[in-house]
Amino acid sequence: MQGTNIFRPSWPVHPLRWRNGAVLPGTSFARLNSLEVRLARNPLEVRQAQKLRYHVFYEEMSAVPRGAARLGKRDADLFDSVCDHLLVLDHEAEDKRKLARWRRNPQIVGTYRLLRQDVAELGSGFYSQGEFDLAPLVARHRQHRFLELGRSCVLKPYRTKRTLELLWQGIMSYVRQHDLTVMIGCASLAGTDPRELALPLSFLHHHARAPMPWRARAHPSRYVEMNMMEKEDIDTRAALRALPPLIKGYIRAGAYIGDGAVVDHQFGTTDVLIVLPVAAIEKRYAAHFGPGDELAAAS
Repeated sequence: MQGTNIFRPSWPVHPLRWRNGAVLPGTSFARLNSLEVRLARNPLEVRQAQKLRYHVFYEEMSAVPRGAARLGKRDADLFDSVCDHLLVLDHEAEDKRKLARWRRNPQIVGTYRLLRQDVAELGSGFYSQGEFDLAPLVARHRQHRFLELGRSCVLKPYRTKRTLELLWQGIMSYVRQHDLTVMIGCASLAGTDPRELALPLSFLHHHARAPMPWRARAHPSRYVEMNMMEKEDIDTRAALRALPPLIKGYIRAGAYIGDGAVVDHQFGTTDVLIVLPVAAIEKRYAAHFGPGDELAAAS
């Protein structure tokens, strides 16, 4: 992780709507029956998102909590204070927190962390920079505006197509409002032994590796070779079955994979870098979600 700067929280403590055409916390991006996707309105909602992340990453998956995370039962770091937090809320599943009786609080059932390039450049950079050397990639594309996606997770009963679609709609609405043109971020495969992941990693190397203009490489000290099988030896169907749904979704949307993987022992994963130019997103996504609203879960 780069630096230890502590930033002023970027969220307000009260709901905001629209100002000068820009989307602000509290704005609803989309609603589907009882589910709504929008940005977090205040620090309390961010803390609830952190608790959801802790439940999924540490209690359900194999991440190992340290210090404050173990005590507070929240997955949190310094980047949370400068990121926007995309939330999926269920208005029919009331939050069990003990608040005023007159105040109903929908349950946060999904989240994504969003970090814009202009915000990252003011402080500690992108979170993914701790694993991958992003500087040459950004320097080659000075005409583009990058958005880092991360810390995505969804509560188990809500891991459905409609929750996925709501998250994508929220992301794409955010992308359009901020005129962002490239999405980046780490995506994870479960496990810390790359040899056991030889099939999916080799598949990504041969079939989805970024062309040179879009390629970013894992830091030398953390670099794990992905090319462990010859292309002709890969069982494509088996490889696709071995890939997490999130990575498959990115690839179908037109994403590239960076050069090399990185083992994250704390989270019990092997990470790859996703690079997704907005212009590369397949037309079927735009046709499916409609103009102005488009693009679900973990890293």
